[in-house]
Amino acid sequence: MKSILFGAFTFALASTAFAAQTTPVPDVAPVADGQHVVINIPQQRLFLYENGSLKKVYPVGVGKATTQTNLGDHKIGAKAFNPTWHIPLSIQKERGDGVKTVPPGPKNPLGPVFVRLGNPKLGLGIHGTSNPASVPGIVSHGCVRMKSPDALEFARRITTGSDATVSYELVALNQDDAGHLWLAAFRDPYNKKNLRVNVLKQSIAAWAKANNRTISTAQIDQIVKARAAKPICLTCTNKNTRPKGDFVSIAWNSGGADLTQPKGATASIRPPVKDEILPEGTEIEVEALDDFKGASVFDDEEGVVEETTNSIASGEIPLKPL
Repeated sequence: MKSILFGAFTFALASTAFAAQTTPVPDVAPVADGQHVVINIPQQRLFLYENGSLKKVYPVGVGKATTQTNLGDHKIGAKAFNPTWHIPLSIQKERGDGVKTVPPGPKNPLGPVFVRLGNPKLGLGIHGTSNPASVPGIVSHGCVRMKSPDALEFARRITTGSDATVSYELVALNQDDAGHLWLAAFRDPYNKKNLRVNVLKQSIAAWAKANNRTISTAQIDQIVKARAAKPICLTCTNKNTRPKGDFVSIAWNSGGADLTQPKGATASIRPPVKDEILPEGTEIEVEALDDFKGASVFDDEEGVVEETTNSIASGEIPLKPL
């Protein structure tokens, strides 16, 4: 009996280890050489690539519309484990309790680790949280928030100097291992209105022609309008069909039918970069708190979304070892 149970347990672990990757993947080309972090704001997901291959997807909390996470290309900076949160002066004034720092522990809004994202002047970081229910969501003052176990796993895996891209892809067009085409559309939290529907339809039409399929434009319009954040199959005859194998992105932004390919392959291997790890307890000054008066919280398909009328402007946020 014990051997049967052990075998079942082993099979369950193997099934988990080789589970298909069916989170919609945005059309953002990772670097072919080294690690690359892609954070898609509308999707509230962080994608970790290594040498052009997707390795892990994490849910994240990102900046609110009033305190947006900076879009564009960045670099991963220093890491601080068990950081001390230095409360910005603006938040100190709001609290009015004389507290200037929060030590490491369960009440620290940075969680167990802080990883610098981009130039320190941006005041950005990827960190854990004392409020796991806020992940995923549109919740922060610009930083990227992860559930603390995920943040620790990510921090131990990512290397200082790695590429990072904060993207704003409102749709993901993916193909599964069975050759079916799937479309997911997301809400527009920053009201960018940057979705080029005509280019999306051009790409879908090119894919359909190349694969001898017929796809309803009315269904495309319906998915884009609903913005339900769930992948819908455009080529399945059975509405209950589930994705087979892993999702891979179609490079729809180019209007074609090709898959999204890694970029910047180099002839030589990059020299190793020394990981920059600050002393434990390093003091981090970022606007990490999100429980101000005037905040309203509601649930959507992606998780908890928070908006606040009491925003705080970002300034230069240095890393200051104790």
